[in-house]
Amino acid sequence: MNLTDTLYQLSPSPPLLLLIVAAIALVESLALIGLLVPGVVLITAAASMAGHQELSVTLVILAAFLGAVAGDGLSFWLGYTQRERVTALWPLSRHPEWLARGARFFRTHGPFSVFLGRFVGPVRPVIPMIAGMLHMPPRTFTWANLISAAFWAPAYVLPGYLLGHAWQRLPGLPEGLRPWLAGLGGLVVALALIFSWLRHQTYRDGHVYRSLAWLSRRHALGRMTWRVLAIQRDHEPPLASWLLLLSSLAALSAWTLVVLQHDGPMAMDRRLNDLLAAMSMPGLDRTGHILAEVGDIIGITALVLPWALWWLWRRRWDFIGHFGAGLLGIAVLNTLGKTLIGRARPLTPEHLTGSMSYPSAHTSTAVVLLGMAAAFIARELPATQRFWAYWGAIAIAVPMALSRLVIGVHWLSDLIGGALLGLVVCALVQLAWQRHERSPLSPCPWLILGTASLILIIARVAWLGPA
Repeated sequence: MNLTDTLYQLSPSPPLLLLIVAAIALVESLALIGLLVPGVVLITAAASMAGHQELSVTLVILAAFLGAVAGDGLSFWLGYTQRERVTALWPLSRHPEWLARGARFFRTHGPFSVFLGRFVGPVRPVIPMIAGMLHMPPRTFTWANLISAAFWAPAYVLPGYLLGHAWQRLPGLPEGLRPWLAGLGGLVVALALIFSWLRHQTYRDGHVYRSLAWLSRRHALGRMTWRVLAIQRDHEPPLASWLLLLSSLAALSAWTLVVLQHDGPMAMDRRLNDLLAAMSMPGLDRTGHILAEVGDIIGITALVLPWALWWLWRRRWDFIGHFGAGLLGIAVLNTLGKTLIGRARPLTPEHLTGSMSYPSAHTSTAVVLLGMAAAFIARELPATQRFWAYWGAIAIAVPMALSRLVIGVHWLSDLIGGALLGLVVCALVQLAWQRHERSPLSPCPWLILGTASLILIIARVAWLGPA
């Protein structure tokens, strides 16, 4: 039994799934904890599973409603009863600006802030607690809590529920493919959440940071390690980038050894390839070819060109150099890997004649391009909103990688190897960028440049064939 089958069979029973939905809604609304939990992603994933199992949508919304009411209620009670002590609690003790931001929001909107705050990400878990700290009348808070949760629950549950429900009705989808899709979705969400948690541990209030700081103060080896990781003596180490580099490099090495030992496609590769070959979905096949064209050399050039011209005009040679080095580096590593490993493709269309399979260059290039873009964009965002840049990159990179399976030119294991190789290059670029203090990339006409990239990529797909 492979991993996807296992994940599919581990799907919770309907009663347990309703409890999970309620628990996610509660934690996402809970003061302090809700600041650190990607509740939107979790509630969407749980609602999608509920839609896939065809649970009553009314029950799912009710579970989310009850969890949200309980979460805000507990937050209000915490602020109401622990007003003097709450600022000393973690993580507010490390991030007092979160409390200050919520207090400004509450003073601006008054009692209506409890309703509005439910839908405003950066202050959502803090507003009920602040309402309690400022002794908002409990009856007023209760009505605001109930009404806001009644709007919040369907707004957050229905998109995921409809996604899972519609997936059940996809025409031409082989029954055997559904465990793979369920396993893939669960695996992507799980890995992203694990990395988000580990990344937080590298901040000043995280366990990894505090452990290394403690070691550097007490042992010569710790001081040497700190200096090596910091690259320069007077800098703090970019622990998140080091963590990404070490974990992705270790995983890439282990995965490549597994691929080499099989001397050909793995059993899971053949099984998934056979399932996809049995599909009859012309629309999906066309989408796969479009995404393949977006990710080839012409498509990548079209996406990058407006941004490169802008930074060239702004004389940001540091940005151009690091971004260009990342794309050039992944191209060289892909060529080297394909040449050394020499793995044949499932299908080899004319425009790919002579090209090998492992690692997937489309996947690794997409990960590098989107990963670097997400990292640079995140630096321009407030700390509480940076995760949106990374989740956006994941949401685009995964379909681009899967398009290679849909059109039949890669094995699943090629995609995994390509993704890991891309993460290695992303980490190296970030480590190089973080060696020195850099001026902000903004102001930048994000909308204009993004629109220009979109126009160029549409023109590339409409008028040019495969590169």
